[in-house]
Amino acid sequence: MLSFFYTFAANNFKKNMNHLKNLLSIFCALSILNFSSCEKPVPADPNMKLWYDTPASKWVEALPTGNGRLGAMVFGTPAQERLQLNEETVWAGQPNNNNYPEAKKYLSEVRELMFQGKFREAQDLVDAKMFPRTDLGFNQGMPYQPVGNLNISFPGHENTENYYRELDLNNAIATTRYTVDGVNYAREVFSSFTGQVIVVRLTASEKGKLNFSSWLTSPQKKIEVSAAGDKITLNGVSSNFVNLEGKVEFTTEVKVIPEKGNMSVDGDKISVEGADAATLYISIASNFVNYHDLSGDETAKSKNYLDAALAKGFKQLRSEHIDYYKNYFDRVSLDLGVTDSVKKPTDLRIFEFAKANDPQLAALYFQFGRYLLISSSQPGCQPANLQGIWNDLLMPPWGSKYTTNINAEMNYWPAEVTNLSELHEPFIKMVKEVAETGAKTAKEMYGARGWVLHHNTDIWRVTAPVDYAAPGMWPSGQAWVSEHLWERYLYSGDREYLTDVYPTMKGAAEFYLDFMVEEPKDKYLVIAPSNSPENSFQPYPPHGVTNSYGIAMDTELAFELFSNVISASEVLGIDKPFADTLKRALDKLPPLKIGQYGQLQEWFFDWDHPEDHHRHVSQLYALYPSYIISPYRTPELFDAARTTLNQRGDQGTGWSMGWKVCLWARFLDGNRAYKLIETQLRLSEHAMTAYRGGGTYANMFDAHPPFQIDGNFGCTAGIAEMLVQSHDGAVHILPALPDAWNQGSVKGLRTRGGFLISSLEWENGKIKSLKIKSEIGGNLRLRSYEPLRLTGGKELNKAEGENPNRLFHVPETPKPIISEKATLNEAGVRPVFEYDLQTEAGKEYDFF
Repeated sequence: MLSFFYTFAANNFKKNMNHLKNLLSIFCALSILNFSSCEKPVPADPNMKLWYDTPASKWVEALPTGNGRLGAMVFGTPAQERLQLNEETVWAGQPNNNNYPEAKKYLSEVRELMFQGKFREAQDLVDAKMFPRTDLGFNQGMPYQPVGNLNISFPGHENTENYYRELDLNNAIATTRYTVDGVNYAREVFSSFTGQVIVVRLTASEKGKLNFSSWLTSPQKKIEVSAAGDKITLNGVSSNFVNLEGKVEFTTEVKVIPEKGNMSVDGDKISVEGADAATLYISIASNFVNYHDLSGDETAKSKNYLDAALAKGFKQLRSEHIDYYKNYFDRVSLDLGVTDSVKKPTDLRIFEFAKANDPQLAALYFQFGRYLLISSSQPGCQPANLQGIWNDLLMPPWGSKYTTNINAEMNYWPAEVTNLSELHEPFIKMVKEVAETGAKTAKEMYGARGWVLHHNTDIWRVTAPVDYAAPGMWPSGQAWVSEHLWERYLYSGDREYLTDVYPTMKGAAEFYLDFMVEEPKDKYLVIAPSNSPENSFQPYPPHGVTNSYGIAMDTELAFELFSNVISASEVLGIDKPFADTLKRALDKLPPLKIGQYGQLQEWFFDWDHPEDHHRHVSQLYALYPSYIISPYRTPELFDAARTTLNQRGDQGTGWSMGWKVCLWARFLDGNRAYKLIETQLRLSEHAMTAYRGGGTYANMFDAHPPFQIDGNFGCTAGIAEMLVQSHDGAVHILPALPDAWNQGSVKGLRTRGGFLISSLEWENGKIKSLKIKSEIGGNLRLRSYEPLRLTGGKELNKAEGENPNRLFHVPETPKPIISEKATLNEAGVRPVFEYDLQTEAGKEYDFF
């Protein structure tokens, strides 16, 4: 919403500017005050900082700042600072959706080959006849691209003392400090949420000692840079990619305001000599209006952002920025204990984590994930992409797009549970937009109703398949992203919101109904062709055979989507005939299968191999993020899923380990989840270690490698899942607490059903005190490993039957088909106590 307002203001720049400034001030004030689920302010934790005693030597050591729209990576080099700059809408290419209508002519032939067991031939036909192509090969989607760099040189600052840099998660400000010749210098950088500019504050401890030069550069091919008076300007156009000309035009302006001293212009540089202090304001805007409209005036937009910021000045911008940010960040606190490790630089702590006693680093990592979401996904902005909003390359890995076969969704796993629900909005909006473009793809490529999304999209909301058949023939993205629409409702109980998103959910289900086909043997409805994301069941150079039918993940997604749409229809009291159609389709889906090794089968056939250590564990979608598998309702599937994850192992890419933290939390195994946190918090690509694999970079970015932000978000969600779960019919308190976190406390997590964990404290692994606020009323079913009582001694009612609160409803999972060769184990979970309490909206309840 905030970004939308600024865009509106910029596009109407010819109107009375004073009127716009007044509206801006009013809106900012309202934005700061209008937050849900925000309890009393949490005192700042002095250890909630990333800090270092050396500058960043590479991009993955720099510190990220962002306001949802603008991002900067701060290197902190004394002699020459570099701020690498991004604006969320600067992408290659232009509006497009490269559908391939010829595809539907070959769909029946591909299916027939598959039903004959000719999977290699079927995949070859998909590649040859069903994939959209350009003159240069397969369609790839467009990459997210950088704006450029603000460079600031400081003559004579090559030799320093007392060097220190930090990113303070309490206020979202990056600071660099050092001493030269007895003078203390400091830099502060923040991406202003309310001012929509990046602010750089430069100070010296002695008057007249600040000297610097500043200039803009960019890796973009089409740029013009100039300097005049107190302003540096860079105008550019995003790069061409494949055969699409770059059409995103952008403007960057840097206003340099010294306090005393002299300022001069030399070419495209501005230099300041003898100043006491200086403030630099960086404004960036593009001509992007929406995914099909590039008619905006980037120059006017940038000017309006800059003028509004200058009218406020540094102190007001800084104060408003902190207030706005803290209204999100301070909703949740996590205390796992503090040791002397906090006295060490963050990169050293990461390097030592597996062997050190440093529980606070896990809490820091958890909160860093929340910081990244606040900084990269604000209402009215674009959703966080594969790298959030931070990228320094014209062609970043995987285009820094939205990979929808897990990665884009993983970015938003923490949104609801860690009390950042408003930040889910950009993703929800993107889902609605790809439903628009995906309707055309469904009709043109497959002759189907509804809408489809394959395994990638970008800012142009492409929905046709990209890359090649092995990963790209996956017509199930619409089902996974629609899960987020339903989950947000379960946390809020907001019927008006559900009414708004129901057509999008229904459209995703309509596509499945039209696309599914009966397989010849047992007449199950299956999705064909598809793949179990990026995994092969037959070796086939160079990419392996992945395309098949009746894949477990597809079945799980269809079961969940149909069940959710049926539930939504019943809640809203609408569309009963369509819900009845879905019920009939549900009865024809193949049950999940347990294979010969006791594993949850990944494919329709028992093709799994226990030595397969692929990074994707797509068949375990049923466990997390879904609700299909449960230790209490489906113990056989629970054991088979656990067997699968043991076979896959703990190693993997950074995001894969984040997912495994979530999975082991759902297995109620806190120690194994913690082991995965140790594995993920392994320092990668740093001078201290030769290790170059999946883990964590020095700046706490997730190392796939290379950098992917989803691993940060996945692990943050996993840590929350270890402390509270609410997907399985009840609010489960401390379901997967590891021995390493024997005591601690957490405040502010949210659960399905509209409940807020106001505070939770534990000692010796057991609940010491618990306060839960009911935001919308309704039955609260509590699950714990020890008995609970209401404060005051009142007995709680033991739970019986299904939870009457509709927001905790879990559809019944069909019985699995089990191989005769399979050996199964007991679920092996601890017994629990369950209680029901009818709550009132707005009331808080104390337990012990």
